Amino acid sequence: MAGIRVTQVDWQRLRNSAAHHTQEYPCPELVVRRGQKFTFTLELNKSLEFAETLIFTVETGPQASEALHTKAVLQTSELEVDDGWTAVKEAQTENTMTVSLASPPDAVIGRYQLSARVSSRRKQSDRKLGKFVLLFNPWCPEDAVFLASEEERQEYVLSDSGIIFRGVEKHIRAQGWNFGQFEEDILNICLSILDRSPSHQDDPATDVSRRHDPIYITRAVSAMVNSNDDRGVVQGQWQGKYGGGTSPLQWRGSVAILHKWFKGRFKPVRYGQCWVFAGVMCTVLRCLGIATRIVSNFNSAHDTDRNLSVDKYVDSFGRTLEDLTEDSMWNFHVWNESWFARQDLGPSYNGWQVLDATPQEESEGVFRCGPASVTAIREGDLHLAHDGPFVFAEVNADYITWLWTEDGSRERVYSDTKKIGRRISTKAVGSDSRVDITSLYKYPEGSRKERQVYSKAMKKLFSLEASGRRARVRRARGRGLRRDNLLEPAAKPSITGKFKVLEPPVLGHDLRLALCLANLTSRTQRVQVNLSGATILYTRRPVAEILHTSHAVKLGPEEEKKIPVEISHSQYKEDLTEDKKILLAAMCLVTKGEKLLVEKDITLEDFITIKRAQPGAPGEGLSSVQ
Repeated sequence: MAGIRVTQVDWQRLRNSAAHHTQEYPCPELVVRRGQKFTFTLELNKSLEFAETLIFTVETGPQASEALHTKAVLQTSELEVDDGWTAVKEAQTENTMTVSLASPPDAVIGRYQLSARVSSRRKQSDRKLGKFVLLFNPWCPEDAVFLASEEERQEYVLSDSGIIFRGVEKHIRAQGWNFGQFEEDILNICLSILDRSPSHQDDPATDVSRRHDPIYITRAVSAMVNSNDDRGVVQGQWQGKYGGGTSPLQWRGSVAILHKWFKGRFKPVRYGQCWVFAGVMCTVLRCLGIATRIVSNFNSAHDTDRNLSVDKYVDSFGRTLEDLTEDSMWNFHVWNESWFARQDLGPSYNGWQVLDATPQEESEGVFRCGPASVTAIREGDLHLAHDGPFVFAEVNADYITWLWTEDGSRERVYSDTKKIGRRISTKAVGSDSRVDITSLYKYPEGSRKERQVYSKAMKKLFSLEASGRRARVRRARGRGLRRDNLLEPAAKPSITGKFKVLEPPVLGHDLRLALCLANLTSRTQRVQVNLSGATILYTRRPVAEILHTSHAVKLGPEEEKKIPVEISHSQYKEDLTEDKKILLAAMCLVTKGEKLLVEKDITLEDFITIKRAQPGAPGEGLSSVQ
């Protein structure tokens, strides 16, 4: 019987997309999830003979091959046969056949071509039936990205909007973000991000064959969301100058960024900072079917020399010496967590994995970070892939301040080893409230268990056989940081101090604070207080000094005193950045040599005054709205 062919394909989009939780994708192709069957009906121009059936071919990527698991050839059968691709004949009439096609739960994700030919006609070429897109499947227990909770799947896979937390530890603010993973063209753009990666450009066949693995996919996306090393999506800018682009603070979602990158022929979009990178990455991973959330860490360490401490060098006024200080502590830092099994590490490390697209340090020669198991971070297992030492330091480094004197000597100043990694936050499932997840990353600060984990992490770090890392550690030791003294707290001074805000800090107004000093001893103490203030970026990088003054203070036995600190609007207005942040520092030098550094981060509130007219009293009833 010559000339038999498929004349029409009914992809049964409504039925399949409902079963696969893909109704929201507006693509021309059917979108389905791996490890789960989908059904379609074929119309033929004439009926098949008794012994004939259809042989299907599914293939993805260039140079698709069965050896690389990017191609499968399957004959329709009455039953599902093995754990590979299967095609089951559900029903057949004279000129129609209904088939259920199922992919294995570890199939390569991406855009597939489906073709068919009649089994008895060897010389007949395959007829292309159309394309479909295959995604990860958090609903499938055999898929590495399986997530058991339906509530969490709704939140972390299907929700197209969310909350990003920013600000400072004691003043956390929520910002809405539109992920928009189901908007026009976004799925296509997310797939093209994978195709633009250097790995794909170098060896497309091998790259596509590795797209079954969420570890490989998330690592590739982490690298491609920033523009370092490649023509990635977003270009970072932390200098407070955004000419030729958009300020990171102006973005409210990922869709405009992704469209701009795609339509601009893959030219990086200007500009992003950590929350923008995290927002875009969340869009891409949710779109591909990996449960992903956004996490904000307050007082986040950037440990450049990998010794698990933030080593800050200051002068006698508490001002950071930028030339000497390689490490930093950001007011906040935002990254992602994705949920999947760690088949490379073992089931103990399954679950949330840290991923960070902000280009801070290279990982295997590329600016990317993760996936690092959150469990491994909490337990100090820094020898495990990927980038454990860097993430551990972000949440649990010791914050060490060194006073650098004019003669080049340095002395450790008392500072808070509990300062790093505070109020780690993410959006609640099903509501906009903030959930504190600090306990997932570390044991309670100051607890015996937390110190044990820190010591374990140090031992793991120093036993790593990476020559480059050892060189960095030797460099750190050369600056006076020995392995043993990192664990020793500096001697606690006999005074305490803290800044107290006397009036809410409002943009356009003068700032009024007090430095409260208390003598902890029963003897009189004399203290030299050197005060400085600077406008800063959210990375705490100073922009301009706005305060520089000294006070000699005499504290009687157990006496408390308040030193007033005032900064006028005219002092800070010219140098304030869009971040609206100011850092105050007080270096307190006690007569007998003790030193205490007190710091305060201030975020200025931006108030709009609205006049609300009331009956009989025009102009009365002023109300301030933040």
